[in-house]
Parts: sequence; structure tokens; C-alpha cells
Amino acid sequence: MRSEERRELLAMLARESYFERQLTLSSGRASNYYVDCKRTLYIPRGAYLAGELVLELVTAAGVEQFGGMAAGALPVTDAVIAAAHRGGADLRGFFVRKETKQHGLQQIIEGAFKPGLKTAVIDDTITTGGSSLQAVAAMREAGAIVIAAIALVERGEGAVDAFARAGLKYTWVFTAEEVRAERAAHPV
Repeated sequence: MRSEERRELLAMLARESYFERQLTLSSGRASNYYVDCKRTLYIPRGAYLAGELVLELVTAAGVEQFGGMAAGALPVTDAVIAAAHRGGADLRGFFVRKETKQHGLQQIIEGAFKPGLKTAVIDDTITTGGSSLQAVAAMREAGAIVIAAIALVERGEGAVDAFARAGLKYTWVFTAEEVRAERAAHPV
């Protein structure tokens, strides 16, 4: 992984996306910190860096398409699709809705999804893997061959085991501990 770009993105995540306070995560667990990657992913340089670095993981996973649960996966999926275009990678992106859309094509999966392709579930931050595994179930039901899980930030709270039980190879760019340590070393 490109070390200079990785260091720059880590500094951005620590500065823009890291917060210390009591809150509840999407997993339902309480936490005294939060990594809101969207705050970095919606800054042009942050989106560029995340796209390039996560694309390396997507490419290494050997998948043909990737996506995850809306809304967490949307900005990172979009960043990776743009990076794939810049790098000439032939990949497809999509997102999974929490429930089937009641109008239009009435789909639960939106975007460039195709059944039968090797697929990765992707998200910005993963804690237990619960919402990603929800997305995996929808992908598999729609005919995807889901083989990998990929995160920008891995919180270290159960996802590794959950994905292993689901038969998925799991990789990430950063751990939450790396982001916390960077913030502690360079407080804002």
C-alpha cells in the first residue's frame, strides 16, 4: 500500500473524522469514540486517497464488483469506482437498500450489480459486521458470489470472526486504533 498516501489519509481521518464522546453505534453497542469516515470521504482529497487505497484491497481480493449497505458504503464505493476508472480497472459498484424500494424498479440492490460475479461487501467503518452481513445476504440472494469484505476502518469489535464464519476474506486500510493513535499524536 502506498505509504505516503496512507499516512496522509490517516492524518485526515484523525483530524476530520475522529470524535471522543459517548454514543451508540449502528451495532447497538455503546462507545466512547466514533470514526465518521464520511466527513473525510466528502472532502475531494479524502475521497481521492480513500478510493486509491481501498481500490488496492478490492483488486487484491480478485472481485469483479463491490458494494455495501446504504448509507455507509456509498461514499467509499463511489470513491473506489472513480479510482477504478482512473486506473483502468474493470469493476462494477452498487449499494444495498435496507428494504426493497416501493417504486421504480422495486429493487433492494441498486447500481451496476450483476448476478454471478465475484463480489466484495464494502463499508467505511465496520464494528461487528452486522450491517455488512445483512448486505451479503441480499447480495447472495440476488446471485452474487460474495468472497470478501473490505473496510476503510476496522474497529476490532467482532467483525473478523463474523466474516470468517461467513466464509469471507476480510481486509481493511486502517484499524480504529491507528486513527485514535494518530489523533492522540496530533490533537486538533
